[in-house]
Amino acid sequence: MTVLPELPQPEAGDVVRSTRSSFIGPFSELRVEVFGVPEMQRDIMTDGEGNFSFPLAGRIAAAGKTTDVIAEEIRGRLAGRYVRDPQVSVNFKSSSNPLAFQSMSVTVDGQVNRAGSYPVVGRVTLMRAVALAGGTNEFAKLEDVVVFRNVGSKQYVGIYNLEGIRRGNYPDPEIFPNDIVIVGDSPQRRAFKDILQTIPALLSPMILLVREL
Repeated sequence: MTVLPELPQPEAGDVVRSTRSSFIGPFSELRVEVFGVPEMQRDIMTDGEGNFSFPLAGRIAAAGKTTDVIAEEIRGRLAGRYVRDPQVSVNFKSSSNPLAFQSMSVTVDGQVNRAGSYPVVGRVTLMRAVALAGGTNEFAKLEDVVVFRNVGSKQYVGIYNLEGIRRGNYPDPEIFPNDIVIVGDSPQRRAFKDILQTIPALLSPMILLVREL
């Protein structure tokens, strides 16, 4: 492993290249249809928090979820009560720019209140990404937060201390789409145990080139 001064920023191709599904985010334009029920076929735009309302199903919290997940959620709310066996489809609306409707996401896992994938809208820092996941839970270890990032053909790891960032020991780093953030104790963190004992991340982050992809 090679130690670096800072975590490299992804290239444009790294940000848009993803094998994961596209996630709904704020101001996503969607087409929602319930087969055979014309009054339940409509175009929808999510609000600034990625939510929207749908007839008889109520308010839907869609941010960070795929269209398939939201279709199943609407189906579950309608089934048996309003429509006997609803067939629901949710799709991103067509766009001249195929990336315009995609909300690139960051995955936050570990000792947070709501682990999952969250849309990256505007500039998102590490502290903000943790906040999107509901913040750390009461048992979280803040000493070492691991950020995985792929840049070109290389995989990097940044190890940060949230308390060090709060104290102003070093800047709150920017998080980019497709990053993976793991908070607190984890197998990924324990893999760097020996290095962390030698150079703790309180006063400065530790950036490592892990491997060639």
